[in-house]
Amino acid sequence: MITISFVKINPKPILSSTNIFKMDITVKITDRHGVTHELEAPTDMGLNMMQIMQAYELAPEGTIGACGGNALCPTCQCYALNDVELPEKRVEEQALLSRLLFVKSNSRLSCQIPVTKALEGLEIEMAPVPVPVPMP
Repeated sequence: MITISFVKINPKPILSSTNIFKMDITVKITDRHGVTHELEAPTDMGLNMMQIMQAYELAPEGTIGACGGNALCPTCQCYALNDVELPEKRVEEQALLSRLLFVKSNSRLSCQIPVTKALEGLEIEMAPVPVPVPMP
């Protein structure tokens, strides 16, 4: 004879802000209109900050991530506003930033910032829309 036991499942979510298994982080992104958005970003999906901006539609389609996140265009440039430690800039990112307008000491390409738990509390501001520079 087989006995089957049922266990009552707690209807409360098991993930909370105090749970060590929490997979989302909270970030603040200031869009190009100066509006600051406090957003949840998943750390378990292999996304970068550019994709978070796209997912939340913080900029019109086509004005962010034109190169698909390959560090080949200036459309996802942003400024890190607080002391959250970001990954080191790769050579490709440094090369592109050295040629851009609106560059500051805290400039980054958001496509080169992977979403990880270490980014909890990150605050960034989107750089102005890049303007094409006429060729001489």
